[in-house]
Amino acid sequence: VQLQASGGGLVQTGDSLTLSCAASGRAFSSYNMGWFRQAPGKEREFVGSVSRSGSTTRYADSVKGRFTISRDNAKRTVYLQMTTLKPEDTAVYYCAADTAPVIFVSTAVRQYDYWGQGTQVTVSS
Repeated sequence: VQLQASGGGLVQTGDSLTLSCAASGRAFSSYNMGWFRQAPGKEREFVGSVSRSGSTTRYADSVKGRFTISRDNAKRTVYLQMTTLKPEDTAVYYCAADTAPVIFVSTAVRQYDYWGQGTQVTVSS
């Protein structure tokens, strides 16, 4: 599985941004997908995850109500719509795939076994 994240950039506080993650391989619809982020000097943290069908989503408390994760299995792409961005949202954002045959949509970094290269999001105050 190869994942390619895109859509990052420099925005101002309160702006919106949508990240995309394109996946290779026909088994994309079999994977739960997640977005994570890592700020300088901090550990990688969970942002949001979505089930195979897209019917179940989970979010970190820090982004709940502001970010929306979704997927288009026909396009083999997962999205992260980010609104009302804050300076503390500044980080490198990574998409990841959980290829294990499980139903539970995990929030744990260790559960995800394939990772994209990351895309930088910088929110200026």
